[in-house]
Amino acid sequence: MDILWIIIAFACGMAVKILGQPPLVGFLAAGFLLNALGVARNETLDALAATGITLMLFTIGLKLDVRSLLKREVWAGTLAHAGVWCLVVAALILGVGALGLPFLTGIDLATAALLSFALSFSSTVCIIKVLEESGELKSRHGKLAVGVLVLQDIVAVVFLVLATGELPSIWSFGLLGLYFLRPLLGFLMTRAGHGEMLPLLGFLLALGGYQLFSALGVKGDLGALVVGTLLNAHPKSGELSRSLGSFKDLFLVGFFLTIGLTALPDLGMVLAALGLCLALPLKSLLFFFLLVKLRLRARTSFLAALALGNYSEFGLIVAFLSVESGWLSHDWLVVLALSASLSFVVTSLIYNRAHSFYARWKPRLRPYESPDRLPQDQVFRPQTSEILVVGTGRVGLGAFQALHRMVGDRVWGMDSDRDLIASQRAEGMHVFAGDAENADVWEAMDISSIKLVLLTVPSITDCKNITEQLRIAGYAGRIAAVARYKDEAEILRESGIDKVFNFFTEAGIGFAEDSLRLIEEPGLDGPGTAEI
Repeated sequence: MDILWIIIAFACGMAVKILGQPPLVGFLAAGFLLNALGVARNETLDALAATGITLMLFTIGLKLDVRSLLKREVWAGTLAHAGVWCLVVAALILGVGALGLPFLTGIDLATAALLSFALSFSSTVCIIKVLEESGELKSRHGKLAVGVLVLQDIVAVVFLVLATGELPSIWSFGLLGLYFLRPLLGFLMTRAGHGEMLPLLGFLLALGGYQLFSALGVKGDLGALVVGTLLNAHPKSGELSRSLGSFKDLFLVGFFLTIGLTALPDLGMVLAALGLCLALPLKSLLFFFLLVKLRLRARTSFLAALALGNYSEFGLIVAFLSVESGWLSHDWLVVLALSASLSFVVTSLIYNRAHSFYARWKPRLRPYESPDRLPQDQVFRPQTSEILVVGTGRVGLGAFQALHRMVGDRVWGMDSDRDLIASQRAEGMHVFAGDAENADVWEAMDISSIKLVLLTVPSITDCKNITEQLRIAGYAGRIAAVARYKDEAEILRESGIDKVFNFFTEAGIGFAEDSLRLIEEPGLDGPGTAEI
């Protein structure tokens, strides 16, 4: 049956991708199709799914700044949302149950509270995938969403301890000593090189952290996250994350298949799941209003709320434990699995158009903003910029430095990763933090003096969105972008970008031109005479 999983997962994923939607929607459909064909979950598929989640949390840890969890907008927004959501949704479930609808008839307060709690969590897997595919994981709203997800995972750990009645081992306090292993882990990272040993080390640390925490009675997924955070300051943390990316994405296909293979619902279960999904707009609205009240900008609050407006795979864990304890019937496990699957589809479809939705609804959303915004949400306005490099990662940094040697302070850099910008500013670089897909940034900035914008962001979708926002803001200069593949270059040119550089082709040309100078420089008689 293993080859059948692969065939159907690929076929459904490809069909959805051709329609312009994220493949995970197709993988969810593949799970239900396999279920209808009589295929059952087994240990192999469950192991793949568990490994995918573990690797995902480990890579999140590699990028996570723990200090961000202490920001008021993160912890207050998470806890306030959970409290208000549970009260409102429990009341709605009791009210609808009084109408005599299937699965809700005669429901009591304890069951309603349990269901509302299970539905309060947002899906880590779905949201991280959506943010990664859109290139917004390091944006302001992306980091905010990840912070909320991590705090929800901590709440999940507390629930599991209370629900199972199993306290962590007394030896779990020794996990605090992992902090002192950072030099050793850093040494291993450095010595692993750039080949196959680096991803193998990543597997060892991610799965090792999972097993260690599990052995001591603590949620294993939290262990993978913690071990990742121990390495987030290492210079090779980004390289390690990229080397694990394909493995993580492949294993997560198993996770999406297991959702559909949980159980095959009947009509009543489908209607109940659809009814629960009707509350998804309420979940997003609640996040939006809480975040703007915490002095976040309307756009940041809107995009984060849209990403967080889904149900979590953790709801299935809550339901499973509740079924085993006799608090819920087994049918609820199927209903929650289906509602989570449907919510993944909703998020994947809607978030693809998130920026268009904000542009359309901005006049209605902006009035809810607090006039006293957080310092990190202030827009910087460069005064001497004629050339702007958008994205100061590896490629963008090289472009910025080359241009700075030629035109000096007439070139500036912009990136949505505020930590990266802070480190580059500390080195004296003329860079500033800003989300180039945010129309508010361009409206607040004087772009009349800018003659050239270089887009070095990794996602072609981001390049298209940025180009659109620039044109809407009245930018009349030239735009250049970098693409990795030929078909991507064609798409970018069609979107109105003036010049597209193929990353690999241009790198080869540059390498050839620089190498040719070795034999063209005066005074060189032939190979082997140049000084190294």
